[in-house]
Amino acid sequence: MANTIMFVQSILLLLCIYASITNAESKKEDSLSEKVQQMVDWNSKKSIIRLNADKFKQYVRGSPKNYSVVVMLTALQPQRQCSVCKQASDEFTILANSWRYSQQFSNRLFFAMVDFDEGGDIFQSLKINTAPVFMHFPAKGKPKKADTMDIHRVGFAAEQIARWVQERTDIQVRIFRPPNYSGTLALALLFSLVGGLLYLKRNNLEFLYNRTFWGISALTVIFAMTSGQMWNHIRGPPVMHKNPSTGAINYIHGSSQGQFVAETYMVMLLNAAIVVGIILMTEANSMKGDAGKKRVFALVGLGCVAIFFSLLLSIFRSKYHGYPYSFLMK
Repeated sequence: MANTIMFVQSILLLLCIYASITNAESKKEDSLSEKVQQMVDWNSKKSIIRLNADKFKQYVRGSPKNYSVVVMLTALQPQRQCSVCKQASDEFTILANSWRYSQQFSNRLFFAMVDFDEGGDIFQSLKINTAPVFMHFPAKGKPKKADTMDIHRVGFAAEQIARWVQERTDIQVRIFRPPNYSGTLALALLFSLVGGLLYLKRNNLEFLYNRTFWGISALTVIFAMTSGQMWNHIRGPPVMHKNPSTGAINYIHGSSQGQFVAETYMVMLLNAAIVVGIILMTEANSMKGDAGKKRVFALVGLGCVAIFFSLLLSIFRSKYHGYPYSFLMK
């Protein structure tokens, strides 16, 4: 009889434990579905979810969670004077919009933003003292070192962020940039000006046969293309980068995968100076008359080529780390 009572009690205890586990799992599933539905609702209104400390703790770091969140930690308020933050925010918005309105959109991935003035505690908990920072919070486990994007190495163009997101989540986001008609308008204006000039000079078009005119025009196009102006037009990089913690300004991008607008103009001017030096040396060889003048032209041209080529090579070395060759300066 005693054994029977103990057996029944054991069965009842097991049933209670099973019921408790089932109830806990049911509550967990309900909690997860509520969290996902809330994230979807926010995402339906805006492609980037703005988070404060409470939302970040509950929806990004809290469990249960079956979705990844890519968070941009930034400082967009004017008093923070973070010029790069606005540029990075624009690229992040392009990425989030591309995902939100793509056919592959799902609740496996969300994009969110934390502003320093709205979530300073989040910066402190993550031990972040700079901005902007892109972090990936996986569906399971804690973020690893690779879950923080190295924007100093690869930049923060939407295409670069999308490639990093794919590496961390296996989700491909195809970037769709909004149409920009400024280039088309500029080209139409240029053709209008050229057409108007040709019409005004219709009785005097000898300049069209001027080799110097066509030479300068060709060199201008070559300098623009070799310096990376087309890359700037496609990628839209920032003019320069200012480190928010030190205040140092970088005009040269530290990676061969990116560049700044200021950098392209520097390369263009250096290429132009090298060409001027070569022209001076060529003219010195073909000049007639004073030998001293020819020598001056040759020495000035040689100096231009040596100095400006050395500067161009030093920029190349700073972008392609480990390049062994230098000339005059490092």
